[in-house]
Amino acid sequence: MSEVTVIIPNYNGIQYIGDCLECLRKQTMDVDIIVVDNASTDGSDDVAGACHNVKLIKLSQNFGFCRAVNEGIAATKTKYLILLNNDTKPEPTFAQELYNVIDAHPDTFSVASKMIQMNAPDRIDSAGDLYCALGWAFSLGKDMSVKRYDRESVIFSACAGAAIYRKDLFEQIGYFDELHFSYLEDVDVGYRARIMGYVNRYTPKAVVYHAGSGTTGSRYNPFKVRLAARNSWYVIYKNMPTLQILINLPFFLIGFGLKALFFILKGYGREYLSGMKRGYLMCVAGRKYPYDPRFLKNYCRIQLELWGNMFRRIFG
Repeated sequence: MSEVTVIIPNYNGIQYIGDCLECLRKQTMDVDIIVVDNASTDGSDDVAGACHNVKLIKLSQNFGFCRAVNEGIAATKTKYLILLNNDTKPEPTFAQELYNVIDAHPDTFSVASKMIQMNAPDRIDSAGDLYCALGWAFSLGKDMSVKRYDRESVIFSACAGAAIYRKDLFEQIGYFDELHFSYLEDVDVGYRARIMGYVNRYTPKAVVYHAGSGTTGSRYNPFKVRLAARNSWYVIYKNMPTLQILINLPFFLIGFGLKALFFILKGYGREYLSGMKRGYLMCVAGRKYPYDPRFLKNYCRIQLELWGNMFRRIFG
């Protein structure tokens, strides 16, 4: 009986889904597979449904990444689950290596894989995510040589595009927040795990090739810029106690100011500022993760890490 379920959210992924499922068929360990389809119109849901070893969950409309993976998590019967983007090609030992790490560390909520750029296989796409006091989340190793980040390490959060999670902990910290729709939802869920004292890790032994922006179409586009800007505020509001927000406020103003300038120069200034405004409204409508004094030490550790990651982001 399998101990791991792979959950693939899909929306119009006809270009990728077949190759992704074929790679999963070649895994060195048995895995269950669930594809959650966000009302695709390109026939990619039929490709997934035609595979005899795939459970297909079809949603009535495009609810976004978070709703899709939540449906998959709820349907999972195994101890561990892997979230995998449809535009990926995992190596045969991918699932086994992720399983080996998380099963060996009972304190671990998630383990990130080494994501390599499919169109530039000598470059890293992500070696896990860090979060810093500027209000920025960033991927370790982005665009660096694949020879970098070749050791297992502790990270802030795992990129949900190719990572393994301990299912029972979702019952403790909550599932992915569907208000995000997509973007930064993995930082949010990893942050909540950190508050409760759990660890997120990275292993370079689990390798997956990632096309990147398989659904949205490009690294920067109006939809992605607007949504990421909106969700940036929500991650802060939701996970930080008010005092911690006030402590970091000067850094946030600097960080978001620099981001605004960057996107103005890129031609996406209006989208970024619109996203920031929506982020404020989202905080008003959203729910705050309740502060628990039992976890004060964890909040302090996280804050020190946010400051350290800020310098790590600026100075490399």
